[in-house]
Amino acid sequence: MTNAPAISIIIALYNAERYIGETLDNILAQTFQNFEVIVVDDCSTDNSVMIVTSYLEKFGGRLRLSRMKKNSGRPSLPRNKGLLLSRGEYIFFMDNDDLITSTALEELYTLAKNYTAEVVYCEHYYIADVDNKNIQKTQQQNSNFPFVDKPTFETNSFPDKVNRVIEYLFVAMPWNYMVKRKLLIENKIIFPDIIRDDSIWTWNVVFCAKKILRIPNAVYIWRENKSSITRVEKTPTQVINFWLNSVIMGTKILNDTLNQFKFFQENPKFHYAMLKCFVYGGFSQIIMANFKMEPAEFYEAVRKKFPKNLGEQDVLISFLCAFIDEQQRLIQQLKQ
Repeated sequence: MTNAPAISIIIALYNAERYIGETLDNILAQTFQNFEVIVVDDCSTDNSVMIVTSYLEKFGGRLRLSRMKKNSGRPSLPRNKGLLLSRGEYIFFMDNDDLITSTALEELYTLAKNYTAEVVYCEHYYIADVDNKNIQKTQQQNSNFPFVDKPTFETNSFPDKVNRVIEYLFVAMPWNYMVKRKLLIENKIIFPDIIRDDSIWTWNVVFCAKKILRIPNAVYIWRENKSSITRVEKTPTQVINFWLNSVIMGTKILNDTLNQFKFFQENPKFHYAMLKCFVYGGFSQIIMANFKMEPAEFYEAVRKKFPKNLGEQDVLISFLCAFIDEQQRLIQQLKQ
């Protein structure tokens, strides 16, 4: 690709008129300027597109705006479209309401080139409120896997990678990673069109990449926007439907993804561990929702989410409900 930029920043856009201008100004102010920005609008109904259009001239040809034909309801498909339109050596995803530090791109790209890394993974990031105040750096740490204090390459041992994934050492947020475009394209790594697409995308990147550079730098500022699809307040039944969809659809997609790796084909123990990690992640959300429901009401909500042709396997629904009820009782006992 002639005169390809060093970094392609991909932003999925939907009804972010309050934030998108600030996000674009933030990118313009970067100390590293060899980038392109691809904004993919998911059929916004506010002034988001008009605001992005007003920035085209300011970016001098480095900003492109594309639009989905119909609303997809989540950032997965817009991100995938942005990847296909991208030309950069590395890909960096941003949410349409977030920010990065002024030297973020310079830090990430310099480290990527100095270490010839396929993936640069930031172990830390900042959390702020919607007004970009009360900024705090994430400090949570897994005692089994301490944070690095200098750029360090991740192991290439598949068993070790699986253990790190199921211990939640890899944050399942795509903006914590700058990834070589070639790695994504050659391995056909895209976001599945489901809730919790970030987890499957992240794990696919981790398992495909041979040179993952783990760094202590914090460069991303994530705004806790309560209007996002995963944070908007829902009734207990809506929460059950939401997360069961994730479990039912996501488990099939994750299983197909794992089957592409010879390691998982030959090691069913690790294959099972990955599926269990994904399913438990969804169930944990359901467990919390069920505190406000009677057992019979909860059973009916779960039963309705399973295919009608489940047939003789309907009994599995009862086991699922019993498992979740047991976990809730344990949680309640711990709180007493």
